[in-house]
Amino acid sequence: MCDDQEAQEDELLALASIYDEEEFCRAESGREGEIHLCLELPPDFKLIMKGPACVEYGISFLPSLVLSFDLPMEYPSSSTPVFTLSSKWLTRVQITALCKRLDELWEANRGNVVLFTWIQFLKEETLEYLGIHSPLEIQRFAGQSQGESGQTQAAEKSKPQELDPRAVQEVDPRTDMLNQLLDFDEAQKQKVFDGKVFCCGICFSEKLGSSCLLFKECQHVYCKACMKEYFEIQIRDGKVQCLDCPEPECTSVATPTQVKLLVGEEEFARYDRLLLQSSLDLMADVVYCPRTSCCMPVMVEPESTMGICTSCRYAFCTLCKRTYHGLSICRKVEIGRLVHECDEEHLEKECLNETLTEKWLKENCKPCPSCGVQIQKVLGCNKMTCTSCWMYFCWICSTILNKANPYGHFQDQNSPCYDRMHEEVPVEQQ
Repeated sequence: MCDDQEAQEDELLALASIYDEEEFCRAESGREGEIHLCLELPPDFKLIMKGPACVEYGISFLPSLVLSFDLPMEYPSSSTPVFTLSSKWLTRVQITALCKRLDELWEANRGNVVLFTWIQFLKEETLEYLGIHSPLEIQRFAGQSQGESGQTQAAEKSKPQELDPRAVQEVDPRTDMLNQLLDFDEAQKQKVFDGKVFCCGICFSEKLGSSCLLFKECQHVYCKACMKEYFEIQIRDGKVQCLDCPEPECTSVATPTQVKLLVGEEEFARYDRLLLQSSLDLMADVVYCPRTSCCMPVMVEPESTMGICTSCRYAFCTLCKRTYHGLSICRKVEIGRLVHECDEEHLEKECLNETLTEKWLKENCKPCPSCGVQIQKVLGCNKMTCTSCWMYFCWICSTILNKANPYGHFQDQNSPCYDRMHEEVPVEQQ
């Protein structure tokens, strides 16, 4: 009896020294505990969800198997540990097969401590033992036999198995299993990232991942302090479309969630508002409520001139912005922009003003080659920045410039405006 107690205590102390508190938890009673086992998945492991469209998801982690144990007084000399084995993604048939294998390992090691042997088997051999391989087929909802490979399904159909009461499937039939598995994988990846050390490409200081921001598309990493300052400057300047990776020629963009975690509430509210405004401005079927106290965006049916604001319920004409007048002739006509139609003399004056305006724009402005907005050059170099879409372009030849190296255009001897550029302003002064 004393030998059993000593063996148990030595085994539990050894496990506590090998695994951290998240993996191994020992109860206060001394002989009970839980072991959370994260399986080692092969590289490029994928989940597959079959349905009308077969979709694959690459993952690196699956939820842990949980081995709960209670060591009898006679363990390990004559009694096996009392245990349950639970999983969120394996079927009870599969967990039953694992329980049977744990019993076999005990019989092969009777008289010796066996918990570490069980742990090694579950961590390293579960997938091979159950015939699970990539892609792992799952069902979206937990009650639909998720987590079964083709080989396991065939075995279950050919020979019904008695379920082991120690095999526990920790699922709710109403649970969306796919989202659970993807959320767990994302959380584990973040945990691994937080523990690594990265060198920020801006301030060149080494920091833990928990203090860094990862651009998911390109995997470039910068410290949060540098990115916070960069984001806030761009938002204050209204450049909400330019919260991209600072790496030259990289086009990855920060997600709204990443922006929200770094900037203050006021900056994020401005970012959110400008981002929505920018998106709405690109939609041809969106107008704004003409009431100055409202100004909410309004969806308009194709070829319709009536808009109804969902906020203040104002029904208005999308042309004249006045109260909707049905089939009556609209008091506005479009001459480049909408102008007020009154008497012929006033209309002639408006037409003349419009003509003079167009002439002035033609003589003093150039359209952005990306969005068409008229841009006036007041002073400075020939590298222009559109105030609408923030695209860089050349004032001389209207060529869209590379964001990573906009001045390369003026230094390129093959550029159509190279000679003219060097005649006007030396490149060093730009």
